[in-house]
Amino acid sequence: MADVDAARRELEAALGPDAVIADPLGRRLYARDASMVEGGCALVALPTTAEQVQACVRAAATYGLPVVPRGSGTGLAGGATPIGDSLVVATARMTRIVEVRPEDRLAWVEPGVPNLDLANHLRTRGWTFAPDPSSQQTSSIGGNVNTNAGGPHCLAYGVTSAHVLAVDMVMADGSLERFGAEGPEAPGYDLRGVIVGSEGTLGVVTRVCVRILPVPPAVRTMLFGFDSVDACAATVSAIIAGGVVPAALEMMDRGIVRAVENFAHAGYPVDAAAVLLVEVDGTEAGVTEQTRRVEEAAADHGVSSVRIAADETERAGLWKGRKSAFGAIAQIAPHYHLHDCVVPRTKLVEVMRGVYAIAEHHGLIVTNVFHAGDGNLHPLFSFDRSVPGTLERVLRASDEVVRLCVDAGGALSGEHGIGLEKRDFMPLVFTDEDLEAQACLRSSFDPDGRMNPRKVLPDGARCGEFAVAAAGSGVAAADAADLPEGSWI
Repeated sequence: MADVDAARRELEAALGPDAVIADPLGRRLYARDASMVEGGCALVALPTTAEQVQACVRAAATYGLPVVPRGSGTGLAGGATPIGDSLVVATARMTRIVEVRPEDRLAWVEPGVPNLDLANHLRTRGWTFAPDPSSQQTSSIGGNVNTNAGGPHCLAYGVTSAHVLAVDMVMADGSLERFGAEGPEAPGYDLRGVIVGSEGTLGVVTRVCVRILPVPPAVRTMLFGFDSVDACAATVSAIIAGGVVPAALEMMDRGIVRAVENFAHAGYPVDAAAVLLVEVDGTEAGVTEQTRRVEEAAADHGVSSVRIAADETERAGLWKGRKSAFGAIAQIAPHYHLHDCVVPRTKLVEVMRGVYAIAEHHGLIVTNVFHAGDGNLHPLFSFDRSVPGTLERVLRASDEVVRLCVDAGGALSGEHGIGLEKRDFMPLVFTDEDLEAQACLRSSFDPDGRMNPRKVLPDGARCGEFAVAAAGSGVAAADAADLPEGSWI
């Protein structure tokens, strides 16, 4: 039985009273991330140093509280949604950019540094951090590490795991360990790679060594409009097949284009059935050649409009439109639900047709904005939660979309993670033996199962056991008992 009062007193002594939240309203603010599931917690701690994080984890162990690491709370899969009497360790106050070493192409940062703050800080020195999720303005580096976040520019440069050299992490027993190294190749097993994307189930990240890259000398951003979604999707594969791997290759359909344009006024063609936002970078000569090939691929598929950003202001406007998409759809309906499944690029046309058919079958509005270059779909179902039966239809449709993508040879997530919302789909792509191996790896870091429990692995996945729950949708009954009434919001 957790002793919440004793834990609160010890945490207040270690962190200070203003760094511990125990009142119901304050805790409610940390009861969910940006997903649709709201949970609940016993306490919230706001440490500012690695030593304070250690104190949090040790107090949680002493008084029987599970630990839920949290960054900025922008996750979309429920990975930072606490369940039951847990301690939320929020690292948002750990915001130091500790060191930037261009000569070694690396920087050390604390987990609460917003992604965009790091990018802006580096840009003044001629450097950049490549991963740029759409939540870049608010998502933190620690959260990016936990979910292995991506973003538009990860087509050419790779997701977060390709840009993390080392991680300092507080373990479940309160010890502080470093995984990885500043050098390009650390000896032994790649435990750094295990931690990136582990969604807080292995420990609490307290410092990250990131790889930085020089800002490319030339960049060109293009916006192509098409009269059909099929033609737009087919152009994606044609660009890659033509020998060009753009820095970014984003697709948006008519519904999302109109919402974005009404919000950002970026000059998107609102009559197009779909658009491609393409960016290439490198040397001036290389960019010129890549632009020519991209334009040829678009022309071969009946492009109806072409716009090339003339300067940095116009380029920024086009990207503002793309990165405002999730907020802009509030014009359509007050709520939305999405998954970020991945499919082979060659299956984009087929899967897109299937997504629209699923939405039509359930009488729902769906719009699509996604990282088309790597097949990372983001179908958004817009709806009003107050209309009886609507949420149930949305969840059934989302279930069908996930299965459609998996049947097409896809994966459950490209960048959002598994968390609560997708963990019960894991048996669709992993065998019992696969899930047991993952459970054993997790247990080696956290033998008592206190770090972010009930996330990622489905009920029944245990080290040394093979009983795994059947793949399904929604939050498992065992979790629903610990979630407040009306947790799907």
